[in-house]
Amino acid sequence: MPLRSRLRAALLLAAAFVLSVLPVGAQASAAPQPAAETATPSALTPAALREVVDTVAQRIQDHYYDLGRGRELADALRGENRRGAFDSYRDPRDLASALSERLKPHDGHFRVVWRAPTTAAGTATAGAGPRLRRGPDAGAIDYARRRNHGLRRVELLPGNLGYVDLREFAEIDFDDPLAPARRALDAALAFVADCDALIVDLRDNGGGAPSAVGYLASAFVTPGADVYNRFRWRDGDTVRSSSEAPKIAYPAPRTELPLYVLTSSRTASAAEAFTYTLRNVDRAVVVGETSTGAANPGGERDAGAGFSVFVADGSPVSPITGGNWEGRGVVPDVPVPQHGALRTAQILALEAVLARGLPGANADDARWALEALRAAQSKAQADAYDPSYLGDYGRIRIERDRERLALRNGKRPLQPLTRLQADLYCLGDDPSVRVRFERDGAGRIAALQLQRPDGSAQRYAR
Repeated sequence: MPLRSRLRAALLLAAAFVLSVLPVGAQASAAPQPAAETATPSALTPAALREVVDTVAQRIQDHYYDLGRGRELADALRGENRRGAFDSYRDPRDLASALSERLKPHDGHFRVVWRAPTTAAGTATAGAGPRLRRGPDAGAIDYARRRNHGLRRVELLPGNLGYVDLREFAEIDFDDPLAPARRALDAALAFVADCDALIVDLRDNGGGAPSAVGYLASAFVTPGADVYNRFRWRDGDTVRSSSEAPKIAYPAPRTELPLYVLTSSRTASAAEAFTYTLRNVDRAVVVGETSTGAANPGGERDAGAGFSVFVADGSPVSPITGGNWEGRGVVPDVPVPQHGALRTAQILALEAVLARGLPGANADDARWALEALRAAQSKAQADAYDPSYLGDYGRIRIERDRERLALRNGKRPLQPLTRLQADLYCLGDDPSVRVRFERDGAGRIAALQLQRPDGSAQRYAR
């Protein structure tokens, strides 16, 4: 019997044995079941709907940082409710969306949410409207841990540029020496400790905690500098104040490191606070789009029947400007569409690094990275390459990958090439390796060189 047939027979026999020993009704493997769809919520009765709107209004009156303004907003909402402005929203999800749209123009943080009511431990109860606290048994996702305390990606970009993709400013408990959020930020900063410039990407960061804002900002400013936002907080009918200055500052700040912050129209709240703080003291260059304009922090307040409303009970004031970014956003120093912000920041960072000066071949490494970025943006990439490049050069092979030229080095993955000028390319993902094609006296391609910024080169003849 051929080997393939013997293997097939053995597999069939093994499968039959497994089925024979399973209990009646059991399956050989537990196939994943599709997640159950969220059940359609029951329609709100007119009385229940109006009660929810009135409760939302009361939470705003009780907790909004501006006592007078909170009362005005609450009264206006109650009046609209009495006139039936929300009576058509019988689905609680629709009502939540309508209330959010109604409130957001007055404060970028206002948000009404509906969740299926639960009695799980940790869920706030109706009544006085405490901030919602969802413990591990409340059916909530542990976003802080599962999303690495906001850190999505940390890497070193060509030319020795550090890059930190931060999606949230996670709460730091400074009384805990092993606070996970602080350890995560420390690890990220340690990874890029030797970079020549740093890019902090906040394009998809919707906010977070002032504690992390102050801590991360302290990694780039002079210790003790008076740059941090001060907050006034509503506490019942009184107002208290606090500072965004961290209780424990970052121990080794890099106060001269060229720093670039990427923003988009999505960048909001705590992400804006970080950007605003550093921009005010010319400590960072902001690249991208004007941010959301949501300055005032707060928390979710229970409104009963599964509804909650995010109410801003605090407001920041910069010691530099005497104001904040509410309703206006943080305007970038270099306005570009968000999808082009990273490449623009890389170019600016490399130009700044080269202008400062780097020793020896380090400057060439940065310059090569800069030239590769510029070349990738130029029309040269659209020009047809010389087909005579294609072929074998010892263990190096030059191939076509779709419409681009690519290099294959032994068993390594195929690497696209970026054209710098005639007969000169670089690896698309590593501009510190250049490919120079040599021509003989008749103009034919005779060899290629793999060149590096330190002056080393390898030559491969056809």
